[in-house]
Amino acid sequence: MNKNTITRTNEFSDWLSRLKDLQARAAVIVRIKRAEQGNFGDHKDLGDGVSEMRVDVGPGYRVYYAREGRVVYLLLSGGDKSSQTSDIRRAKELWASFKKEQS
Repeated sequence: MNKNTITRTNEFSDWLSRLKDLQARAAVIVRIKRAEQGNFGDHKDLGDGVSEMRVDVGPGYRVYYAREGRVVYLLLSGGDKSSQTSDIRRAKELWASFKKEQS
């Protein structure tokens, strides 16, 4: 499998560190490590270059990410099913801002 470079936004790192459910935090970290190896598992394209990895623990956690080129993956934000709509909107805003800064 391909090795990917995983980069996190501060927002994502803050969300992960605030996650009180230690089992869920561990599951998210495992998903990130698998994605680093090229295995994104249960994921979905959300449009505008943003996708979500679904973590089937607790309330259904989501990790939002986007690709820059073929190698780097940017972890934008995280959330659960209850905040999914606003989380997706925020992830798309972060990605658009990132792309604008790079141009």
